Amino acid sequence: MSDNNTTVTKQETLAALKNPGEIYVIMSVVTRVPFVVCDEETYDDEILLYYRKEDAQEKAKQLIEEKYQTAVVKVEEKMLLPFYTSLYTMGVNCLSVNNGTDTQINIQLSDLVVRKSPDQLPEGKKLIENPALHLTAIYFMQEMRRQASPQPTEELKELQEELLAHYTKGTFIIAIQEDGKLPILQQKNGNVFQPVFTDILELQKFSRGKKMKTAVIPAQKIQDVLIPDAKGVVINPLGVNVQLQIARKKPAADA
Repeated sequence: MSDNNTTVTKQETLAALKNPGEIYVIMSVVTRVPFVVCDEETYDDEILLYYRKEDAQEKAKQLIEEKYQTAVVKVEEKMLLPFYTSLYTMGVNCLSVNNGTDTQINIQLSDLVVRKSPDQLPEGKKLIENPALHLTAIYFMQEMRRQASPQPTEELKELQEELLAHYTKGTFIIAIQEDGKLPILQQKNGNVFQPVFTDILELQKFSRGKKMKTAVIPAQKIQDVLIPDAKGVVINPLGVNVQLQIARKKPAADA
């Protein structure tokens, strides 16, 4: 009987998530994407959704007490499908609904939104996404920004190593301005980084209102296109905003 009750609850939840009336998500102020937690039992990578604003605010308050910088954001009805679909690009696989309340239930993202597989894409089209890298970057930044003066803890070191490993295997989107130049981002201290994007959604955040072309480039080739003054790359500058120091490849010395 309990299995039947669980099934009904799941079906009811799936229906409610598609037409919730109101739904709220816990956002990370640091990464500017939904806050992600790893379930200690299932190891699902989850976002936190609530039907009631008060419940979401209570959870956000709890996270803030744990030094996580979070906020509550209402997901507008017309944005529901794009919002759910965007979770695939972040490596999220689960939605924790009403987490911490007596009506908590976890729903697998694939049960809610089914995506086309890569082999269903039009010929010549390739989906550029780096969900494993994006997810690791989210966890890394969430943890790092908990500290006023970030210390290299074992957890942060492991996340950084994982981040670099995913980066070296990745293929990224770069933006090209109308004048043919690559955009750069300059820090207050004068250091220059070139933006790279894990997926088209992150590029769109950056290029909004600007006319830009794009190119797709594997990580190994990025150092070939860095400007001489660049200290490295910044991944998703309007999202996780992770800076990686990568040296420009020097021209081969004359024989």
